[in-house]
Amino acid sequence: MSINKKFSNLSCGLTAAVLSASLLSMPATATEKVRWQVPLAFPSHLVGLTTPVKHLSESLSAVSGGDITLRYYEPGELVPPFEIMDAVSSGKYPAGYTWVGYDQGTIPALPLYSGAPFNMEPPAYLAWYYEGDGKKLLEEIYDARNIHPMLCSIIGPEGAGWFKKSITDLKDFDGLRIRFAGIGGKVLEELGASVTMVPGGEIFQALERNTIDATEFSQPAIDKMLGLDQIVKNYIMPGWHQTLTTSHLLVNKDVWNKLEPETRALVEMGCESATLKGFAQSEWAQPTALRDYAKEGVTAQVLPEPVLRELQKVTDKVMDAMAAEDEMFKRVLTSQRTFMQHHSIWHGKGYLPRDFYQYD
Repeated sequence: MSINKKFSNLSCGLTAAVLSASLLSMPATATEKVRWQVPLAFPSHLVGLTTPVKHLSESLSAVSGGDITLRYYEPGELVPPFEIMDAVSSGKYPAGYTWVGYDQGTIPALPLYSGAPFNMEPPAYLAWYYEGDGKKLLEEIYDARNIHPMLCSIIGPEGAGWFKKSITDLKDFDGLRIRFAGIGGKVLEELGASVTMVPGGEIFQALERNTIDATEFSQPAIDKMLGLDQIVKNYIMPGWHQTLTTSHLLVNKDVWNKLEPETRALVEMGCESATLKGFAQSEWAQPTALRDYAKEGVTAQVLPEPVLRELQKVTDKVMDAMAAEDEMFKRVLTSQRTFMQHHSIWHGKGYLPRDFYQYD
């Protein structure tokens, strides 16, 4: 081999090496810059419920080399929590991170996505959402609103609420002035309760001023952050009305469609990562909160099974009526019920009974 040939091969090799090193050092995303202001429905410190937005923001910035920046704002800084969907739909803001159940008055099917009574637990819900009809139907729902929705957090069941008196019978709900969200609120209205929707940041004051007699909000660790245990000492469980709670990143569809495919893929993967992170954070925090409650004199009452069975009957009646009035609600509910029936053989036979997993 000639000297010139050797130098030619060496030059090609060095060029390839330099090119490979350059490619490896490049951010794994498109070169476009994304700078989004993102209003939040809940304070950013609420574990599992809103903390995943921090994970999402930091992860997207890191993987894109700073090209994708999501700056999130606390509730009310940009828009009130109940107005996030409209702000994103109109393009006032490119995206929002919210609990979609707030918009049930406009879109009746949304509570089936934000957390419904006697519904799936998180593992089954994720299967239905990603592998079944869930994601496709949600995108269809929001298409008319010019929004691209993404599941961006999931946590387990809530507490059933803070009550000044124990609940031993369905009659105990009659006449209660209670803050209750989603379809569960309609169930309690059916039982004679006066239901109101108060934003999370206003619940403490409403309880303190006796504007309401009882309330639910979220899981034990989150309720503790709001200080609800400082006013009421009787905590009701389990969260029959929300077997899970989700948060979603809503993106204006015009903004979404203009993104490069690589950027869209990164945001989608970011939300999937945030969903896993939120669930892990939430499951880690709940047992500590419950044990702290016990030390502080909070009574965590578990509803008797007969009461739960009766609540389920009323729930089925309420949801059947809602399905008769709204075609999309019917489609989503039918899809969920069909999958739950199919999944039940695995749910019932594949997992150990609850009492194999005992405390103390």
